[in-house]
Amino acid sequence: MPTDRKSSIIPASNWFDSDERFDGLYPASSSSLMKRHWTPLQVATKAAQFLAAEKNVSILDIGSGVGKFCIAAAHFMPEAFYTGIEQRENLVEQANEAKKTLGSKNVDFIHGNFTKLNFKKFDHFYFFNSFYENFSFTENMDTEIEYSKELYEQYNYSLRMKLEQKPSGTRLATFHSTEDEIPENFLVVGTEMDNTLKFWIKL
Repeated sequence: MPTDRKSSIIPASNWFDSDERFDGLYPASSSSLMKRHWTPLQVATKAAQFLAAEKNVSILDIGSGVGKFCIAAAHFMPEAFYTGIEQRENLVEQANEAKKTLGSKNVDFIHGNFTKLNFKKFDHFYFFNSFYENFSFTENMDTEIEYSKELYEQYNYSLRMKLEQKPSGTRLATFHSTEDEIPENFLVVGTEMDNTLKFWIKL
């Protein structure tokens, strides 16, 4: 976490001025992964506007990493509640530190695997393809967890089944998705960022 005095005197809102400034909340080892693994602020803003179109909804980020999407979305669309689930404990700790630094009130982080999480607690979902690192030819984040094509397929199937059980009107925002995890009854209602960011609603 930032240890110099500047981190304590920068107003919370100023951390959202740019990705470079926001990523300064995290250790260099994590901020260096920004371009590949963390959601850009522009994407977080657009996704949050779609997911939090109604007040008081609960939104889940599947594979939340250091919590950038949840914290940014909570800042830009504060009348919703955001939860991130992440299987790397050290990233959850960093997310909670960033949340504490910014004083985010409508954010929570869970250390765990999404396959064991009850999706009934959540209204809408954000997914920045966190499963894709299971392909050996991609740039893995670390060596802390297991990677395999079988896990990629297992996770896609599990998420697809969980989304299948959600009611009509459920919203999903995906960023760089292969769409293997999306049930057929989710309809694309909008795209942004050269079609890398897609908005879906369940029929």
